[in-house]
Order: sequence, then C-alpha cells, then structure tokens
Amino acid sequence: MQLKHALREAIATLEAAGVGSPRMNAEVLLMFALGADRAYLYAHPERELTTEEQARYEEALGERARGVPAQYITGHQEFWGLDLLVTPAVLIPRPETEHVVEAVLELTRTELPASPGRPRLVDVGTGSGCIALALAHELPQAEIHAADISPAALEVARANASRLQLDGCVTFHTADLLSGVPLRDLDFVVSNPPYVGETEQDKVQREVRKYEPRIAVFGGRYGLDVYRRLIPQARAALRPGGWLVMEIGFSQQGAIADLLAGWSKVEFRSDLQGIPRVAVARK
Repeated sequence: MQLKHALREAIATLEAAGVGSPRMNAEVLLMFALGADRAYLYAHPERELTTEEQARYEEALGERARGVPAQYITGHQEFWGLDLLVTPAVLIPRPETEHVVEAVLELTRTELPASPGRPRLVDVGTGSGCIALALAHELPQAEIHAADISPAALEVARANASRLQLDGCVTFHTADLLSGVPLRDLDFVVSNPPYVGETEQDKVQREVRKYEPRIAVFGGRYGLDVYRRLIPQARAALRPGGWLVMEIGFSQQGAIADLLAGWSKVEFRSDLQGIPRVAVARK
C-alpha cells in the first residue's frame, strides 16, 4: 500500500473511533512506524509500505483507536525542546506545564542575582522528570533535586536524565512529596501536582481517565488534597525569601490563594488562553 493511501485510511479509522485531531495522530503514528519525520511523509506520498511497516502501523492505529495516548504508543513526548521518554508509569508532559519552567527561570533572573552560591531547588512529583530536566538544561549551575513516590516513575525520569546527558545534574529521591527528603534552605520548591478532583472524572478525557496514572492525575475529591500537604512542607523546606511555584487546575485560583494565606508576593500567571495556570508565592 502506498503511503498516501495508508494515511488516508488511517485518518478515516481514527475519525470513526472519535479520536481528536485524526490527521495529526495518523501522521505521528506513521512517522513512528516508518522511523521517519513529517517532511519525509510529504515528500514520498507514493512510497510503498513494506508488509512489516504496514503491520506496525495498523497495530499502532488499533491502540490509538482504543484510546491509548499516542505518546504511550511511540514512547516519546517533547517538552521544552527536549525529547522525553514516556511510559504509562508517568503523566504525559503538557505544553502548559512549560509555564512552570518559565516562572522559575524568570524568578531566578530577577530575584536571585544577589544570592550567594548555587540556586537550590526540588521538583516534587517529578514523573517523567520534565520540569527538573528542563531546569537542569537551562540552569547548569543549579543544584537540582527531583522527588516522586513512584519508583516506576523515577526509573523513567532517570532514563531521561541519562539520555539527555543530565544525569549528573539532578539528584532523585523516592519520597511522598517532601516527607523524608533531607532538604532545607531551598531557593525553590516546584511542582505540577495531581489537581483533578474525583468529582470531575466525567469531564476528563477518556485517554487521561483510562490510561494515565491516577496518582498523577487525581488529587482527592476536589483536587486540593496534595496542595494542602505540599504547601506547609514547602514552607518548612524553603529558606526565608524562597519561592513556591506550582501548576494549578482550572478554577482553583481562589482555593489555592486561601491555602497560601501567610505567604508574601502571591500571584497567579495565566497560560496562553488566559487561564490561571501557575501559582507563585514567596516565603
């Protein structure tokens, strides 16, 4: 079968299965099956797929039609320009989480220039390691730690650190938030915690609800359980003047503001759609 015909049939299959962005998904999975980039697809529409390539493509399409996220099929997701390995053990990194990285980098430039020594920070609930590794890439002088309760997630994060040649730049900890992590006088505590409420399960995409790790998605009945534990732990771990930077969920600004009572310089930064996405607070 020619590439262009395989792609056309794949788009129809994914449309029938109710998969969003069927053309993009069909192209991503075809690139995966062929080991090629998008430019190759466009440049060789009449190229004949081998039997092995077609079988691999059909298998990937079948998984995607059942709802398996494309990132778990291909095993990769880009974040902050870095190619990350992802497995069902970790949350798939989202573009909006890059706003957390942006906030930390901005604060490093504006608030820490007079700080002696290396900036010290911990990424809590690191998952794939996306935040910690993006910051290690941008802040080679920093002392960076990453913690997660899941040994399987930490295995993925360590693999990503090794692939990106950043394994000597991040120290990993198996921990429930900051409990048991021997870190104090930090400049930053950073986190993208689970913030979806269990009461909102019916509003969550099928792919997220069925395939991404529940522990990384749902944060109790109203999505605030992890914040209630993390915020006081962060306060204890930060130095005076240190910063807490967290991703938050849709409509959580008011509740998070209440939980940050007593902190200074509390502010919320919005994503490209104008939705408050990152909470920033100073100890």
